[in-house]
Amino acid sequence: MISPAAVSAEAHLNAILRCYTRETSVSVDPGLLTLKVGDSTVTATVLHASRTGLHQFTDVCVDDVPVTPERLVRLLSVDADPGEIDDLAARTAESVRNVATFVAEPVEYGPGRFLEGEQALLYGHLNHPAPKSRDGLSGAELAEYSPELGGRFAVHWFAIDAELVSSDQVAGAPSLQGLDAPQLMAALAGITPPDGRVLVPAHPWQAADLVKRPRVAALIADGRMEPLGPLGAQWYPTSSLRTVYHPDLPVMLKLSLGLRITNSRRESTPTELRRGLEINRLLDAAYDAGTATAHPRFSIVRDPAWIALDEGGPLLTGLDVAVREVPAGIDDYMCLAGLVAPRPGELSRLGDAVAGHGDGGAEAWVASYVDELLVPMLHLYAETGIGLEAHQQNTLVRLDDAGRVVGGAYRDNQGYYLASSYLKGLLEVTGLPDSTLAVVEDAIVDDRLTYYMLHNQALAVVGSLAVDGLADEDKLLGVVRDRLSEALPSLKAAGPDGDRLAQRWLSADQLPCKANMMTRLRGIDEVVAPLDAQSVYLEVPNPLRLDAR
Repeated sequence: MISPAAVSAEAHLNAILRCYTRETSVSVDPGLLTLKVGDSTVTATVLHASRTGLHQFTDVCVDDVPVTPERLVRLLSVDADPGEIDDLAARTAESVRNVATFVAEPVEYGPGRFLEGEQALLYGHLNHPAPKSRDGLSGAELAEYSPELGGRFAVHWFAIDAELVSSDQVAGAPSLQGLDAPQLMAALAGITPPDGRVLVPAHPWQAADLVKRPRVAALIADGRMEPLGPLGAQWYPTSSLRTVYHPDLPVMLKLSLGLRITNSRRESTPTELRRGLEINRLLDAAYDAGTATAHPRFSIVRDPAWIALDEGGPLLTGLDVAVREVPAGIDDYMCLAGLVAPRPGELSRLGDAVAGHGDGGAEAWVASYVDELLVPMLHLYAETGIGLEAHQQNTLVRLDDAGRVVGGAYRDNQGYYLASSYLKGLLEVTGLPDSTLAVVEDAIVDDRLTYYMLHNQALAVVGSLAVDGLADEDKLLGVVRDRLSEALPSLKAAGPDGDRLAQRWLSADQLPCKANMMTRLRGIDEVVAPLDAQSVYLEVPNPLRLDAR
């Protein structure tokens, strides 16, 4: 039986080789992969070569000697800054230790299909060299805060002078139950704050870190802010770690978390908090009426309120929360990342579902997925210029009892792009002088959506089903082509040049794709970096082309 440490090492070696071969344009074919790197030779047996990039390797060696993920990432990063190489190697080693813990521990998971998906990402991002690095979390903290280990905790609360706190909410949002943001926080904490005070929650790790920060420490010393400790419900962390969920409550909480997770510290910005409300108001103004009518089974999960300690300054202090609605029928939904996540010695959850559907089941699932999730996202972009950063964790698939696709949703209050050619029309709808959405040139939005919606999301479905041996990858790519082709007239009718992006996916020789390893080695924090320099992008062969090989 393979040990948890060996399972983890193999998963990381695979992820590193997927990154390197994609980012250096190395062709991967069945047989033996051989890479010359300086004076060394890397070899690996290719178990599965994928046009989606989900290759499967084994027997990874350097100069005929088995290699650790930490050594391999150092070797393949030789041209990068030495400090960044050291940091990535250390974080890769940490990620390897964490995944070994995740696959070894018997875990009592939270109830329901929604939580099953949130807790399923044992290996993390399959194209990142250190997907489960958690800034040194270990032991009790790792167990308590990790969804992969069934973590559960009460959030910590601070009572703060009201003049130091900002908040906003959408009037009449059903999930707020008639409360404004401060009232909702008091209800969740289960206490009434003293007069002139407002309650603001924090992730337990963040609460311990905040009190060491000079601005917060000074407020506590002056008596303007008081740490109250843990109060209220025991929340489950979702796949992002910082958004927490409780099965009996109508809202989730998206908290700031200063840990570095993959490439970034996850602390909210003022723009991010306001963006959630702007999206609410756009939807309420029927700005997506065409998409909602054409695709009624697709929705956007709303973030109808926020509250933050900000002192009126330009930056938040790391103590803030965005309130997220819990969609009706939440246990009909599972995040795509949880569906396609590999499981040691088993099919993925998606594979399990599709295996019961008989011949043609995989092709039917992919067709439904494109129709119910990918096409609505393209329609929204064509109609409004709003592009969704719909990576696997932000994409919720609605399933029936047999695991068939019956709808979907998008969740985030951060990942919204706006093609600049649509800005004038958007401002006319909102009546605002500007927008909190990331407004950039149409071509840049096209590139980002190609990575998030096609490579990271839809093609992950194809790659997962092919790795599970449930369908021929070329046939599944043909299904994606056919469904996109069928959607072209409706996309063209949705807005000016509305079929542009889908046409590009169908016909271009090369498509833009994010280079996760290069992005990490350049030390880019994608949360705060400007959008046109947010990540490293490169061109890769388009797997949807009929002649792509």
